[in-house]
Amino acid sequence: MPLVIKKGNWSKIIEHIACIVIGSGVIGLACARAIARKGIEVIILEKQEAIGMETSSRHSEVIHAGIYYPPGTNKAKWCVEGKKELYAYCIGNHIPFKKVGKLIVATNKDEIKTLKEINSKAKANGVFDLETLDASAVAALEPEITAEAALFSPSTGIIDSHAYMLSLLGNAEANGAMLAVNSQVIGGRVTPEGIVLQVRIGNDEMELRTQRLVNSAGLFASEVSRSIIGVPPDQIPQTYYRKGNYFSYGINNLFKHLIYPVPVPGGLGIHSTLDLSGQVRFGPDVEWVDKIDYDVDPKKAKVFAKSIARYYPSVKEKLLIPGYAGIRPTLADKEGGFKDFCIVRHEVAAPEMRFVGLYGIKSPGLTSSLALADAVAALV
Repeated sequence: MPLVIKKGNWSKIIEHIACIVIGSGVIGLACARAIARKGIEVIILEKQEAIGMETSSRHSEVIHAGIYYPPGTNKAKWCVEGKKELYAYCIGNHIPFKKVGKLIVATNKDEIKTLKEINSKAKANGVFDLETLDASAVAALEPEITAEAALFSPSTGIIDSHAYMLSLLGNAEANGAMLAVNSQVIGGRVTPEGIVLQVRIGNDEMELRTQRLVNSAGLFASEVSRSIIGVPPDQIPQTYYRKGNYFSYGINNLFKHLIYPVPVPGGLGIHSTLDLSGQVRFGPDVEWVDKIDYDVDPKKAKVFAKSIARYYPSVKEKLLIPGYAGIRPTLADKEGGFKDFCIVRHEVAAPEMRFVGLYGIKSPGLTSSLALADAVAALV
């Protein structure tokens, strides 16, 4: 049975599809756009009823500078490249954004050494605009912040990620791509004629065949690849879930910049971010979970307040309001260390088939999206 994709008052019947992208988060949409711009027919399969409903809508909306990542890694390379492309894309496509800048603060003298290490790593990644500030300079920029010193990153910004995703979709569709929502990949197999996917659309099930497949299913990327018979299991990494909780704060426009402590194991610490209206958000923390759960425990406010007080002593626990949570797909468990973005061109059936799996794509995925998508498009 062929797939009928409806949009407005027209429909297109598809039996064989040149390229399928699984997942319509920011990475899937960017990949679909990059591939469609090469003149290749693309269908985006999304199991939810709308785009970007999981990891891509549950983060800090920060455009990162490329500071923290080990030199030579995909994260370092694509974050720095992607940042430049993303700012240019925002300007060219009227996406709301703001270069608010970020302060990475040292709250004691021991952490000043860490700031120096961060600065050295940033320079190795091609980030040369960091400024070292003493306590008085930090106070001049952010009077509410207490710090011994800080690094200031002027190229860090914030973005309306939802407007960005809608723009990516519109750009992909303008180049011939199509989106099928409520379309979940439940299995598949590799055949000599192509990769056949079993897709559940509402109450119906059907099979779609393609020569090019991009698995950008985010939290479920490993699970999806394992469901396709003929994909070598040893090529599919294990995905772990790292939950991050966010609290909003009862005072708007409290800070002018993003405020980050020095990084902690597993994350960047409970930091302060802003949305484009000036609303302050604190988070994320690091919580390892075994299942998808987006509830925020109000009792965490006490732990948040204690952590935040290290750099913002006037924080009031009662003004911390449970906001939202996000879950990051990571390739390391809580005992593991740094894991890079994992892009696998799976070895399947015939050389002319292209099956690219994207695993462990979390922060700085948003910032890296355009650069990462160009790399994926080159593989398919």
